[in-house]
Amino acid sequence: MSDIDLLAAESGLAKDGKLDLDGLPNLLGFHLRLAHVAVYRDFTSALAGLDLTQKQCATLQLIGANKGVSQVDLAATLGTDRATMMAMIDRLEQRGFLIRRRSTEDRRRQELYLTDDGEKMLAAAKQAIDDHERGFKARFTAAELKTLVAALSRIHKQV
Repeated sequence: MSDIDLLAAESGLAKDGKLDLDGLPNLLGFHLRLAHVAVYRDFTSALAGLDLTQKQCATLQLIGANKGVSQVDLAATLGTDRATMMAMIDRLEQRGFLIRRRSTEDRRRQELYLTDDGEKMLAAAKQAIDDHERGFKARFTAAELKTLVAALSRIHKQV
C-alpha cells in the first residue's frame, strides 16, 4: 500500500482504496504530511522496544546535552505547554531516567539531570535513532540530503 493510500485509509476517506486525489498531489503540504507519516511510523517502530515517544526521547537528549536545564526551557524548545512538559518530566522521573534539583541560584527553578539509567536509555535511543535515520538518509545522495534539509529548514523557520 502506498503512503497516499495509507494516509487516505487513516483519514477514514478510503472506501475502496482508490480515491480521486483531485489536486492533493500538487500540494506541498500533502507531500510533507505523507513524509511525516512515513518518518513518524518508522521512528515509533524503531523506539518501540524502549517504550519512548518522540518527545520523551527529545527531552532526554536535551537534558543530556544541557545539564541543569529547566522544564520551562524544554517546553519552549519543543513547542509544548508547561503542563504537558511537567507531566512528561514526571513520567521520565518515575521511570528513573532523570532527577530534579532545586536551583541554587533561583529557588523557584527546577534543574533537570539524567540519572545513570537515563544516560543508558539515551544511548540506546540514540542508537535506534541512528539506525532509523540511516534508512531514510540512504534514499538520498549527500547533496540531495543537504538540499532537502535546507528546504525544510526554510519552511519551519518561518512559522
